[in-house]
Amino acid sequence: MSEKPSSPGEADLTGGLRAGDGESIVVPQSLVTPQAGWGQVPSQGQASAEQKDAPPQVFASTQRRQEISEAGYDENPPGVGRLGVILGTVLAVLLVGSGVTLYLVNKDDGKPAAKPAAAPSSQAPTEEAVPPIKDNAKVLPTVTGDFGTKATITVPKEAAGGDFVVKELTAGNGTKVEKGTWVTADFTALNWNTGKEIEGSYGDGGKPQLFQADSGKLIAALDKVVTGHKAGSRLLVVAPPAAAFGPQGSQEMGVGPKDTLVFVLDVRNANAPGAVLSGDMTAPPADMPKVKDNGTKPADITPVPGTPAVTELKSHVLIQGKGRKIGSGEKVLVQYTGALYADGKKFDSSLDRGQAFSFVTGGGGVIEGWDKGVTGQTVGSRIELVIPASLAYKDQATGGIPANSTLVFVIDILDAGVGAADQ
Repeated sequence: MSEKPSSPGEADLTGGLRAGDGESIVVPQSLVTPQAGWGQVPSQGQASAEQKDAPPQVFASTQRRQEISEAGYDENPPGVGRLGVILGTVLAVLLVGSGVTLYLVNKDDGKPAAKPAAAPSSQAPTEEAVPPIKDNAKVLPTVTGDFGTKATITVPKEAAGGDFVVKELTAGNGTKVEKGTWVTADFTALNWNTGKEIEGSYGDGGKPQLFQADSGKLIAALDKVVTGHKAGSRLLVVAPPAAAFGPQGSQEMGVGPKDTLVFVLDVRNANAPGAVLSGDMTAPPADMPKVKDNGTKPADITPVPGTPAVTELKSHVLIQGKGRKIGSGEKVLVQYTGALYADGKKFDSSLDRGQAFSFVTGGGGVIEGWDKGVTGQTVGSRIELVIPASLAYKDQATGGIPANSTLVFVIDILDAGVGAADQ
């Protein structure tokens, strides 16, 4: 269950409300102008032949996934088909409350390409190479405000010079971001050409973005800029079209094909793919399995002999986190170990792969016990869940899990925020 980019907990991204969310709206694919040679994202409910024939997945997914390696699984969100059929990248905009998530659908992974979309005109836009990042430029916007608050951005009268600039305004002292590091970041954004503000994550109900740095799943203005900086840093990003929306622009956001965007990013947290929580654990109740912390290795889960059968979800906080509570519809980053309640036999652990796993709460993409057990917990907590078969796989056997099995999970909740399902 490692987080590839997208996890089985992710909801549909092809349009309309996300399942279990109620506040997140995805711009329909029909509104996104494709570049020449780009394929279309499959419509909601459309599944490829590969998905239908894929073997069973590991632990918590209610969807069938194709294993791609011992280090992870193909975790494309349910209902959108395999995104690898897309040539190039397709941009969409996810509005969450008053915040905006900017993301790209997975790039081509070598699978047969979908039929290219018809060009909107005889002179179709072409994808430009992302320019190299510079740390300064002759003309830059000015920024006021402190880390952790909405920035005030003032653009000069001069036109943008076309450079892709990432300037560190405030140096953090947290974990350094490397390629593949999981990051949460808040942002303020502005269109340099028009002077108009683009809704960021500091609006009412806004939440930070959760993504893997330099994974190729986001626009370069977000994806490539945090690497090398530490958590706690505030960054000024000046993104020419090639590092943002490309020559097609974004009608939904009022961004033209030649518009330069300005972002101020606050790098909130950074977690390496193999990160785990630490701290003194509170022992579970006498009727719940015992848990031994093994650091970066899977926890030992030992059942208590003679305990009655479990018919309802049971949970216990082993380490109380100090972060905010997780709401339904959020993307959550976790490490986990799963074992059978009957004998404590481990059947899966993200720690064996050294890859944290992410899913969206309330989206129905993981077993019900996970949706119910993680939602409402606080970021930074380690929890133990005992999940009856009725909230897990019921009478279906899967992998090393027999039918009608009660399951036990030890879950480290590393972080949470807003994130695209294909990350």
